[in-house]
Amino acid sequence: MRHLFVSLLMGCASLLVAEVNSADVQKASNAAIVTGAGAHFAWVVFDELKPDLERVSGRQINLHGRNSTLGMGCNAGIKTALQNAPGHETFGFVCCPLSQKEVAEKKLLVYPVALEPVLIVVNKDNPVNNLSTEQVRKLMRGDIVNWKDVGGNDEPVVLVTRLHCKGRPGHWKTILPDAAEFRQKRLNVSSAADMVQRVSDFRSAIGHIGSTWNFGAESKLKVLSVDGYRPTTANLRTGQYPFFRNLSAVTDQKPSEDVLTIIREVQDGPAFDAVAKRYDLLKLKNYEPSNLP
Repeated sequence: MRHLFVSLLMGCASLLVAEVNSADVQKASNAAIVTGAGAHFAWVVFDELKPDLERVSGRQINLHGRNSTLGMGCNAGIKTALQNAPGHETFGFVCCPLSQKEVAEKKLLVYPVALEPVLIVVNKDNPVNNLSTEQVRKLMRGDIVNWKDVGGNDEPVVLVTRLHCKGRPGHWKTILPDAAEFRQKRLNVSSAADMVQRVSDFRSAIGHIGSTWNFGAESKLKVLSVDGYRPTTANLRTGQYPFFRNLSAVTDQKPSEDVLTIIREVQDGPAFDAVAKRYDLLKLKNYEPSNLP
């Protein structure tokens, strides 16, 4: 019995040590994870570069933002960035330029990554292939409400919008500067996936979406030229394509060197070139964060 009791004690002690060691390993593993979160359109860039980012930083990276909807995008990116702490390193990513006031009040550092074309999309059954900048704006305002007025079918225009981050400059505001200027009779959706679905549903629909969204083979969307120019990197660079938004990373004011390594690799690493080419992004070579007063 004595030997049995001693054996049981030794067994329990071994289990306890194993549990403690397991907890230590788990703790160390969690500490090694860098978390990034934010808008889907910037998430695409970070996610496609993830293997390269983990290689150069030597850290495991957890990314959140796929198919983000209202409240889960740029705001989540900023919130995540501000949760940064030793042992819990974080950064965010946004698809809207932030105002100087917001950057200063929230004590953020902003790292520009790329300009992304905002695509003007219609249903594939729509015969229109090109619109002028002013025609796009008139369709969005409701000054034009029938496609026959821009060379299309005699059908009423169904406007689909996603007017997120209304308090920030840029993005859809390159089309019209204020939500109040958009036609009141419209379908306002809460996600890019809904935008694709609604424009696919209605033969006479028109909408807008970022170039990094993968429409999928089942979608019925067609991307229009604007003023005769396609939404390409080259046309963004020359300013001939007028609609775009800013993809950026954000941190608090004390990011770790590993987080900075991750962001700098996205900004100027060679792996980004293939992603930029795939989605017609205009790379912004800005090595220093903008911390505007």
